[in-house]
Amino acid sequence: MITLRQIQYAVALAKTGHFGRAAERCHVTQPGLSQQIRQLEELCGAPLFDRLGKSVRLTPLGREFIERARPILEQAEALESFLAGHDGRPTRPLRFGLIPTVAPYLLPDIYPALQAEWPDIGFTVVETRTEALIEALDDGTLDLALIASEPREGWPRMACAPLFADDFVLATGTDEPAGAPVRLHAIDRDRMLLLDEGHCFRDQIIAVCGLGPEVSRRTFAATSLSTIVEFVAAGQGITLLPEIALRKEAIGNRIAIHRLASPGAMRLLTLAWRDGSPFADLFREVADIIRRARPAPAQVSNG
Repeated sequence: MITLRQIQYAVALAKTGHFGRAAERCHVTQPGLSQQIRQLEELCGAPLFDRLGKSVRLTPLGREFIERARPILEQAEALESFLAGHDGRPTRPLRFGLIPTVAPYLLPDIYPALQAEWPDIGFTVVETRTEALIEALDDGTLDLALIASEPREGWPRMACAPLFADDFVLATGTDEPAGAPVRLHAIDRDRMLLLDEGHCFRDQIIAVCGLGPEVSRRTFAATSLSTIVEFVAAGQGITLLPEIALRKEAIGNRIAIHRLASPGAMRLLTLAWRDGSPFADLFREVADIIRRARPAPAQVSNG
């Protein structure tokens, strides 16, 4: 008989296309996952995956199998969540994901507040990009995600609780004072430093600054805001920063921070979870805790 574990492993392997990454996602050893996949294929009477060196891809039978297996796995996970949380509280730590342009700036404040509020539940934290967080919400490996993107086509059905607006500010070298708020259209786009592709904050800057396709051809693309700030401090360019980053990134007067003239630019931070979760009431309480625990906006003077 096919087991739920085998279905779980097959779905993970289909998603990752790699035995090692699938085993990591399922928190098992690679030999253990490989053995279960072989047993599943024996039960099916034919291969579900073509082995292509270090990667795998679904066979025609495998595609049909995964299409039918995913709803079964989702229903099993929903039943498990219902039984574990029939009183509205989980019996395991909540799995909480945040994007990299939020995690280092909010976690020092919100994580202790969440732990103090629910010491019997606990939280495990993952930091990764938006698309990976959405995938993890969809496949049940995450319970909550703190994101800064509007839901879009192709995303799973989610429930969302808006948290707060996070204004953008202009960061320049200290030798570039500005006596008044800066207008977006006056910013030198050719000197703008950006995160690498896949970061939603990069896409937001491109949108608000009206940057064109030539941006993708630039050789500089940083993996973190801290790296960008180092280049700005050295006079190698300018950038936009989210206000929540200023307490960490603007210390020591290494860079100059300038407010943007109205209407400026901002992003809305949002807490998201799978629609229909049995812990929805708890997640709304989590959102309330985050709103209360958020750090006060940094005091910024132009120039």
